[in-house]
Amino acid sequence: MSVAANLDRVRQRIVDACARAGREPSQVTLIAVSKSFPFASIAEAAACGHRQFGENRVQEGLTKIEQTAQLEAEINIHLIGHLQRNKARHAGSFASVQSVDTVRLAEAISRRLDRELPILLEVNVGQEATKHGFMVEEVPRAFEQIRALPRLRVDGLMTVAPEVVDPEDVRPVFDALRRQAEQLHLSELSMGMTNDYAVAIEEGSTMVRIGRAIFGDRPEAGG
Repeated sequence: MSVAANLDRVRQRIVDACARAGREPSQVTLIAVSKSFPFASIAEAAACGHRQFGENRVQEGLTKIEQTAQLEAEINIHLIGHLQRNKARHAGSFASVQSVDTVRLAEAISRRLDRELPILLEVNVGQEATKHGFMVEEVPRAFEQIRALPRLRVDGLMTVAPEVVDPEDVRPVFDALRRQAEQLHLSELSMGMTNDYAVAIEEGSTMVRIGRAIFGDRPEAGG
């Protein structure tokens, strides 16, 4: 299938999930995860009216940000992958950073910004040793520390759910993140990927990060 056809199918699934949850589709932002795909894939999606993209790697993201100058439309590229502190100086090049996972990283980003940057705090709800993010119990204190930093705007929380066969198995993960965001009065929830985004939307996600269902299979797993 083409990128255009895939986008239509994903958008319809978002509409259907919102209907089940009694939500408006406009409450959910679709972030097309273009990591490891050529810029031509972004251009193809942009030609279909899509404007929000996600990249996992800093250098690949920076290259694609430069390439977006070729397009007539204004494209936003969000950093959704792990950001090392020694690359914090690049954070301001992205539309947002959805993967702030330590207070020290937030401090490093803040020192290098010359504008306000929207960020999300990554939460390791599933407590997986192989994944980055704050533990659930760490989030309230980290949030208070980070929101006091200059030029950072904490809009919400992000999580990468455990990989499961049945998406219903990760519903409690999404429910837990939503409840934590509500406690902190945060409006944005970036949760849900190709395998589980319908469940994530039913549980309140405001951003879903979809790669494979839009662009097809990539060499490495994810999306």
